Amino acid sequence: MVKRFLSYVEIKTKITSIFTFLMTIAFLFYKSQQINWELTFLFFTAMFLFDLATTAINNYIDTKTNDQKLQFNRSIALMIIMVLLAVSTSLSLYLVYLTDIVVFILGAICFLSGILYTYGPVPISRQPLGEILSGVFYGFFIPFILLYINMPEGTYLTFDLNLQSIDITLQIFPLFSVIMLSVIPVSATANIMLANNICDLEHDILVRRYTLPYYLGIRKAICLLAGIYYICYPAVVIMVVFRIISPLCLVYLITIVPVQRNIRIFFKEQDKNTTFMISIKNYIVIMGTISLLIFLSGLIQ
Repeated sequence: MVKRFLSYVEIKTKITSIFTFLMTIAFLFYKSQQINWELTFLFFTAMFLFDLATTAINNYIDTKTNDQKLQFNRSIALMIIMVLLAVSTSLSLYLVYLTDIVVFILGAICFLSGILYTYGPVPISRQPLGEILSGVFYGFFIPFILLYINMPEGTYLTFDLNLQSIDITLQIFPLFSVIMLSVIPVSATANIMLANNICDLEHDILVRRYTLPYYLGIRKAICLLAGIYYICYPAVVIMVVFRIISPLCLVYLITIVPVQRNIRIFFKEQDKNTTFMISIKNYIVIMGTISLLIFLSGLIQ
């Protein structure tokens, strides 16, 4: 039962949310910012359960057209989705109650995008937007919300809503810091989706799923994948220059060696059962290394 559930929600793919969460916790530690563990635990649980729910929805809907079987009969599979959504929504609303309307707005955007990813007349997963949105929502929204609920009020923005006006004040450098910190998880996450869509291109066309590689072609899509990985390295240098992270994090630059080796492997062959795993390996190398270096920076400063 448990094994079937973990397969249904594709538990192995949840590294994207977990690693981004851990990187952000490491950044808070490096900044010597006291962590509100109640809010953090609420956010993580709600985020993780919603991540499971969106994957389950994706599998539930896709099995209608791809001739594959669900791990459960459809009524039980649907009930699992409803339970996951109900619990994650309840925890999210409680988090909003403890924080403010900014968390509500950001959470609502994430919730809507997660549902529309596989549900609706034109699901996002069947458009050339999946890479961009998966990267942004996993790589930017998770760090931003987690930092927002833990940093002092007004660190990133202030939002005032009344019957006469809506006032938003943005703090430029703190927001720049979050954006730069998010470049790495956004890029690594987007490339998992891109590599998956490259490998699935022929099958996706058969089920009328027209993803980014369909429009770019295999060769250009692989070149884009390599370029997205390369973006991570100047981002780290820029963050060190602006003192967003410690100079110790420049050690991260050596990860270009295994990342480049994996890119060459994927250039030669794009297969879901074998070479697709290079995107997972690169993700672990990239995210694991930067998270560890940020944490170590906090220990030695």
